[in-house]
Amino acid sequence: MVAPGGDATRIPSTVVNGIGFLGGGAILRTGGSVHGLTTAAAIWVNAAIGMAAGAGHFVLAISGTCTALLVLTVLKHVEIRMDRYRPAIFTDTGDMPVVTPTTRAPDRREPPA
Repeated sequence: MVAPGGDATRIPSTVVNGIGFLGGGAILRTGGSVHGLTTAAAIWVNAAIGMAAGAGHFVLAISGTCTALLVLTVLKHVEIRMDRYRPAIFTDTGDMPVVTPTTRAPDRREPPA
């Protein structure tokens, strides 16, 4: 499917470059925490699956899709369980402490000095 003298890696290399910028934009750093790594990884997986399907490797694309769905589903449950045991991190903002992660209810104790 490549013209004589053409390079078959030019299109995938451009896709990888563009997806890298999209993934980098999905990663956010606030304070001491980083958010969006799973989103960035999912963008990469979707691009890889799309390139496999576009190249005619449908079995690879379907198995990649099933694997990605399985991994993302299982790891979501692991993340939820791990969040139960994550200690609250206090950040001194003056009047009131800010607790991260934001999914936790604020603790009524004074922040450590």
